[in-house]
Amino acid sequence: MTEVLNTIGEGLKQSFLMAYAVWWALVLGFAISAIVQAWVPRERIERSLSGEGFRPIAIATGLGAASSSCSYAAIAIAKSLFQKGASAVTALAFQFASTNLVWELGLVLWVLLGWQFTLAEYIGGVVMIVLMAAMLRLFVSPRLEEYARKHAQDADSGHQHHMAGEESMTWRQRIGSSSAWSDVAHNFRGDWQMLWKEITIGFLLAGFIGLLGDDFFNVLFITDAPPLVTAIENVIVGPIIAVLSFVCSVGNIPLAAVLWSGGISFAGVMAFIFADLIVLPIIAAYRKYYGTKFALRITALMFVTMVIAALIVDVLFSGLGLIPDVRPTRSEIFESVQLDYKLVLNILGLFIFAALFYLTASRGVTDPVCGMKVDRSKALQLERDGETFYFCSEHCRSKFGAQPVETGGGGAEMPLRHY
Repeated sequence: MTEVLNTIGEGLKQSFLMAYAVWWALVLGFAISAIVQAWVPRERIERSLSGEGFRPIAIATGLGAASSSCSYAAIAIAKSLFQKGASAVTALAFQFASTNLVWELGLVLWVLLGWQFTLAEYIGGVVMIVLMAAMLRLFVSPRLEEYARKHAQDADSGHQHHMAGEESMTWRQRIGSSSAWSDVAHNFRGDWQMLWKEITIGFLLAGFIGLLGDDFFNVLFITDAPPLVTAIENVIVGPIIAVLSFVCSVGNIPLAAVLWSGGISFAGVMAFIFADLIVLPIIAAYRKYYGTKFALRITALMFVTMVIAALIVDVLFSGLGLIPDVRPTRSEIFESVQLDYKLVLNILGLFIFAALFYLTASRGVTDPVCGMKVDRSKALQLERDGETFYFCSEHCRSKFGAQPVETGGGGAEMPLRHY
């Protein structure tokens, strides 16, 4: 029993140390993402995504890069765009960009794995979008695309958090506006609410898997074969591990660092990171949104593009001599807490985190359906029995409005609430 408790304690310690190493990068990345979401106008961009040429794909890529890195949010927004007339290629381009070209992902990659992986992630994200656009019609016919659109329009829209932001203000006005910073704070808090479980699970998995020896990884990945064989096997196994781990978005970066330390190839690490859009819960969401046939075909398309993109990046970086020669040890991945620049940055990150959350507490109110914090001055409202309720989206307001009322202890009717 003592040995088991010691193992659990060591795993939790390593999880904390890895989270400590990237805390400041996470906060900074989420803060930048929140500013972009709140202050960059998107309405006109969304109306420009109906075509399949270079311009709508480029706009979808830019919109995705400016959004949250949450994989679940990415597929929900992409589905909404698809319902409103965006083509399949632009919807998928948005998904790839939202989960591969965002600030917070690049910062965490840089801290844990080095700038080479950050550069590879951004280049690979663009390569995947190009490959997906080129190969889409091999997997999805125009007829199937229209069937999937109708299926998406008929399906339950589900909860889609409305990103806070006003499009009428200039950047100079926003910088000095408490209302504009409230938009930033609510987007910041909303992203954390959507992603904290993913991030926590990712660190816990990395911490405990980090206790395993390199022999464990040698069983999973071929490491002593010719480079081409190793790269091909790794880029196939990497996404399979990602699919089975259920961890996506920023949450799979800590595990990627452990895999890299354990001997997986550069291409395998990149394929693993790219695969956050085909984990099992997200595949189930595709099926619900678009129907089984379309879901399976776009999953196959994404798997192929992820594998090929990882190999292309590997060849490119090998040719340029950019693949790191030295892998980090477990002690380097799970660094100790000490007085250095990371401690200072983490304290600064804690201050920013607390300040933005305080702003949501002082100006915000809780959506009674989903628990999301929203700015009370801008939220959707509903009056019931003389009381005002606030909501993050029309979906939550409609769901709350459709609920029956329950009778309180004194016989008075009270609206049902879900906090």
